[in-house]
Amino acid sequence: MSRSSSSINGTPFAALRRDPRHDEFARLADEHMKHDLEQSDRDCLYKAASRVSVPATLGTLVGLGLGLYAAVRLRRARADVFRAFRAAERPTHVVFAGGGKNPFAMDISTNAHTEPVPDITPFIQPSRFGDYATYFFFGLGGTILGGELGFLLGSWSAARLISKDPARKGRVENAYRKFRADLLKREANQLEAGGPVF
Repeated sequence: MSRSSSSINGTPFAALRRDPRHDEFARLADEHMKHDLEQSDRDCLYKAASRVSVPATLGTLVGLGLGLYAAVRLRRARADVFRAFRAAERPTHVVFAGGGKNPFAMDISTNAHTEPVPDITPFIQPSRFGDYATYFFFGLGGTILGGELGFLLGSWSAARLISKDPARKGRVENAYRKFRADLLKREANQLEAGGPVF
């Protein structure tokens, strides 16, 4: 089996979504690569594939690192705000004039009513669960964003590499058209024979 099919079958997503048709489609792609393309075209496609995978991997790692760095900074800022809030002087009681019946009365010496101010410190205190959630979501967001940007950059670089030679680009497009046509014919035959829809 060539490098193209082994790289397709080696991806984690292909392992999660294992389907017998994947091996058949990979063999079909190998046949078209062998018969419709020259060796230089195949080498160019392998090089283009590496131009996609390397930036996507690097983008994923960089995005993960930046996401965790942002999570650490946010956690530190939350801890600093909490320490400043806890150290600041806060009112502990509120005095209502007139026993609470008339809060706008100016004379508080007679019949004054005092209510304690609830302590909200436990509600704004940073927790381990909040820290874990911050690390998880920032890391996940950085991974997705970095991976997608790296994939887009790699795809653009791979397309430029293939398009550099117009004759090679035409051969690759022609081979892909034939592959897609055969693939659609096989899928149509399987559907007509009563194969699975999904």
